[in-house]
Amino acid sequence: MTISSLQYSSGSIGTSYKTPNLTDATSSASRKIASGPALRTFMAIADVWSLTEEQRLRILGYPPRSTYQHWAKFARSHTDIVLDFDTLIRISLIFGIYRALGTLFSTEKEGAAWLRGPHKATVFSGKPPIELMTTGMQDDLYTTRRYLDAATMGYFGSPNEADRDFKPYTDSEISFS
Repeated sequence: MTISSLQYSSGSIGTSYKTPNLTDATSSASRKIASGPALRTFMAIADVWSLTEEQRLRILGYPPRSTYQHWAKFARSHTDIVLDFDTLIRISLIFGIYRALGTLFSTEKEGAAWLRGPHKATVFSGKPPIELMTTGMQDDLYTTRRYLDAATMGYFGSPNEADRDFKPYTDSEISFS
């Protein structure tokens, strides 16, 4: 499956659908607008990451398999569907993880490989990040998202060549005009 609507390194995740100005993101009307496009985009990302149906169910909070299949059928056919707020939050976290991987890696394949490889960071305990993401706990999705957000801001990387010998400016080198 190709995901032409997902631009990996730049652009926007999902569709170009313009959301109306709704004041309550938890309302049924807001969730109805977001659910179909969100689930279609989630399924496309899950395909890129080669997630099994079991992993998809865990990420989504473990709905019954028949419910997930019903959601997927409706989403693919662009039939209205209304997901609960918890499920939409989980999907949103996957979007953030996907986006962060797109910032950190030049290809989707490299990002997917990072998810599946063992990791030394304390939060992953030497296991692949995908194992944490598929525990079924929303907090574990948040943990992975927060870790990757910090990585995109440079908290975990070694200094690059340009920054290796950086020396802070002194007061005498700073002038205000």
